Amino acid sequence: MATEKKLDCVILGLLSHEELTGYEIKKRMDTTLKYFWGASYGSIYPTLGDLVNRGLATKRECTENKRNKLLYTITDDGRRYLKEWLKVPVEKDEIRYETLLKIFFGNEQDVSQAISHIEAFQEKIEMEMQYLLRAESTLKEIVHDDNTHKYYLLTVQFGIKTYHTYLEWCEEAKEFLKDF
Repeated sequence: MATEKKLDCVILGLLSHEELTGYEIKKRMDTTLKYFWGASYGSIYPTLGDLVNRGLATKRECTENKRNKLLYTITDDGRRYLKEWLKVPVEKDEIRYETLLKIFFGNEQDVSQAISHIEAFQEKIEMEMQYLLRAESTLKEIVHDDNTHKYYLLTVQFGIKTYHTYLEWCEEAKEFLKDF
């Protein structure tokens, strides 16, 4: 399955749990999935249109609070497509952090600038860790209510362990750079 079609599966996966608008899909991407996947409105809406054209999702118009909304739902073909994708081996896992890129080329800057980047990264991770810890707490309370929650919990726990390691690295890196 081509790399560019992964967003198809992300959206179908979200729709497999509930009917959503494009806005709600983006909101899930910016909160629940942001720790390991992301997408812009500019890629979400064309993908939704493509999913509908291919018969993998449907859309319907509804009015809520005097506003028209388009709600998207996964079809049976969409579920089959998603299940087939889930069977395919992972093509590539990658981490891309601009902070690390700037640290990698740190010789071209003052040490204080590198430390500043690390501190900003650390602050961001500490803030996001709070969200992950709240999500973990909530998911532990409802894990038996819906089978999908146990999988959500696993990804949140991965994020928490990863972020603990990031924070440990930040402290070690700042200490290391102070010697230079």
